Amino acid sequence: MTAKPKTKQPNIVLVLFDDLGWKDFGCYGSERNLTPNIDSIAAEGVKFTRAYAACPVCSPTRAALLTGKYPPRTGVTDWIAGRPQWPTAKLLTPRTKTELALEETTIAESLKSAGYRTAAIGKWHLGGDNGFLPTDQGFDHNTGGNHRGSNGYFGPFDLPGLEGRKAEHYLTTELGVAARKWVAEDRTGEKPFFLYWANYAVHLPLEAPGMKGGEGTYREMLRIADEQLGLMRQQLKASGQEENTIWVISSDNGGLRFEGKSRQPVTDNAPLRAGKGHLYEGGLRVPLIVKAPGWSKAGQTVRENVSSIDLYPTLMEMAGRKKPEGIDGISLAALIRGKEKKLKREAIYWHYPHYSNQGGVPGGSMIEGDWKLIEFYEDGRRELFQIREDQGELKNLAVLEKKRTEQMWGKLNQWRKNVGAAMPKINPAFDLAKADQGLSGVEKETVPVLKK
Repeated sequence: MTAKPKTKQPNIVLVLFDDLGWKDFGCYGSERNLTPNIDSIAAEGVKFTRAYAACPVCSPTRAALLTGKYPPRTGVTDWIAGRPQWPTAKLLTPRTKTELALEETTIAESLKSAGYRTAAIGKWHLGGDNGFLPTDQGFDHNTGGNHRGSNGYFGPFDLPGLEGRKAEHYLTTELGVAARKWVAEDRTGEKPFFLYWANYAVHLPLEAPGMKGGEGTYREMLRIADEQLGLMRQQLKASGQEENTIWVISSDNGGLRFEGKSRQPVTDNAPLRAGKGHLYEGGLRVPLIVKAPGWSKAGQTVRENVSSIDLYPTLMEMAGRKKPEGIDGISLAALIRGKEKKLKREAIYWHYPHYSNQGGVPGGSMIEGDWKLIEFYEDGRRELFQIREDQGELKNLAVLEKKRTEQMWGKLNQWRKNVGAAMPKINPAFDLAKADQGLSGVEKETVPVLKK
């Protein structure tokens, strides 16, 4: 029997991690990371195993999550402000917007108009002090968010609301304290709240109290973040709010394997291929956990393809509001309730026309059921994978499945036209001898094409 949603508007805690890998939580199979509080939320809610970030890098996914739109529609297609053009690269890449346009309607604005208190705690990276802060986009309160995409984890901090912190103060902990303080400010509990809690963790630099770089530091950074979530749950339970609070936990892109020319691994996305900055599964697939009292069924696993763009309409439906107009995302509420097993959507699409700091090259992609197509813009090369059987993307079936490849490419190309995707252009100064500069050779290897 399916539980009916509560009539009172629920509180919402949307937790976004930075550069977190698909299997970095214990509940997703990690044997090295300790995340008992997150694992507990997953056990009481729904775990998605085929959830995808809207982009393989941060800012576009954040814009997509907040607006429910694919990145090309917002004009934010790379991290803000993007890397400089490589003079010798084969393609001249389009410029990404350096802020989320104020004309966009965010989930915070929609929930605020529905009577919610709204706060952004943590990373913003969608504009700066020139009128594009969270408080300009529907959030009543902002702690820790500005134009920065990364930040040192020890004080003093040059971040809003965290001034005056000293060297012994740790950023993840301070954000957790700020989140709990803000939630507790409304002692009456009469107004529902929306908390967008965007951790800087586990983005580089690898820093944690008493640690010096390496795998142990990454593990400790995640443990501290998990601990802060646990403290929030304790506070909500003590105030009687936990039973009417929705939890959503995810990441802005896949886990970071390598950065720049460094060959020091940061996290392991295996069996998924590659990581942040790439259109392979390791760069796109992310954890997604939803615990929604009155909606979610404890211990449920969903294997449907879902995206960051779906969170906006999902939360709006759970809050008893109409689906926003003009967005690309679709509500996952029926999946979460166990009312439906399949989504009525043909495919999910990506457009990343940039060179990434992690060795990724400009390209586009789509996933339709268990089939995934990647098109590389430098040479038009296409790779086709059957994700259910080959989630490591080791077998390129583009030739064996030529008809399917052509059909999917046609849909991908039409989608690009529909969303107004800006395409890169040939660089007249392209120098083949210098074209590999800055790329990580391991990540840009292609998959051998399987032939009959």
